[in-house]
Amino acid sequence: MTAQTLLLTPWYSPHKVICWQTAICLLFLGKVEVVDEYDEVVASPSMSMRVPAVVRLKRNIGSIKRGVKFSKINVLTRDGFKCQYCGKKGSIEELNYDHVVPRSHGGKTVWENIVTACYGCNSRKADRTPEQAGMTLLSTPHKPKTLPMAVPVIRVVHPIWQSWVGGGGGAAVH
Repeated sequence: MTAQTLLLTPWYSPHKVICWQTAICLLFLGKVEVVDEYDEVVASPSMSMRVPAVVRLKRNIGSIKRGVKFSKINVLTRDGFKCQYCGKKGSIEELNYDHVVPRSHGGKTVWENIVTACYGCNSRKADRTPEQAGMTLLSTPHKPKTLPMAVPVIRVVHPIWQSWVGGGGGAAVH
């Protein structure tokens, strides 16, 4: 069995996809409630139950943030998944991050020196500053206090999830 479970926030919007075993552990810990189930049954010597297809968190997790963690996905989210040189929007596969001041020139990998760039602009800029490459930044890189809420990308949508996930990774429609 390779069933996966859709994990919803307490407000019934998609949070992420987890394995069904994790969903059952969260259920027994009292952290989630089952919203929908698959037809498959799992059994132990003392009990049996249907595999959870959709579960909802009873309480919000991670509500206390100590700042935004530096990561590629967070840089792309801060910059709106848009190249900060040409303005082209793209997916995580089509974009990278770029050191404004290259590492070879003493640039650090910190919020204030990293921007989202498409591969074309990243190659064109090469090992130079934007000024040296004759390129202009659309915005000044900064450390964000918060990030916009990102909707999880769900690549394969099980039919049971259709009412919770819009088509294949969009906003929740339920």
